[in-house]
Amino acid sequence: MSEYLDKALKLFNEKKYNEAIDAFNIVLEHEEESAEIYNNIAVSYSNLAQYENAEKYFNKALELNHELPQVYLNMSDTYYKKGEVERAIECLRAGEQRIPDNTVIPHYLARMLMDDAQVDLAIDELEYILDKEPENYDAYYDLGRAYFELGNWEAAICNFENAAEYKDNSGFIYYYLGQAYEANDEIDKAISNYLKTEALDNKFYPVLKKLGMLFMARGNMSDAIEYFEEYLKFDLTEEENKTINNLLNRIKK
Repeated sequence: MSEYLDKALKLFNEKKYNEAIDAFNIVLEHEEESAEIYNNIAVSYSNLAQYENAEKYFNKALELNHELPQVYLNMSDTYYKKGEVERAIECLRAGEQRIPDNTVIPHYLARMLMDDAQVDLAIDELEYILDKEPENYDAYYDLGRAYFELGNWEAAICNFENAAEYKDNSGFIYYYLGQAYEANDEIDKAISNYLKTEALDNKFYPVLKKLGMLFMARGNMSDAIEYFEEYLKFDLTEEENKTINNLLNRIKK
């Protein structure tokens, strides 16, 4: 039956979900029940927006194996797509209780709590993860974002710095670190981190505007002009393009 399973997985990966469901059911007709296959069927139904069928098959998967992390993750995602955020959070909490050593589930939970403006609870989850995995740069990054949302710039800086220590090739980390330093009125450090962002990703154009604004604030008009002109080379909205051109005209006078 491996060829049938391979076919089902190929259809699933190609996002041909109706055909994948049929193929997985053929596998189940000839093989023992499988939590992994039920999970794949459920995800297929979820991607087809057939949420009742998705929930039915997620529950089948959990009946066979309630310690399969991806079931909780995918089921919560289905609830989230339906707009049932509370149920999505409850699902992840159930998974967290069932599989206490797993750190992926609490990380998803933290992000969902942040989306739901429950930032303090998200911080608890992220600190729990870091107790188990002190080198988890993603958790430091999200913890930095959480503290940034709360306006705790120093804690945000600390966590973004920790993230950068373990992942020093991420322009996004340096960009958010730059924002935290800027919010904390540490302009030189903000510029330094924005420059690192530009060096790592010269297509991430929002940083060019940041650099232009900060150099202008420092009175360094030649550098401000340089970054604003680079920013204008990207596909900006008509309104943004007009705003930056007006700014450049005032600087050059």
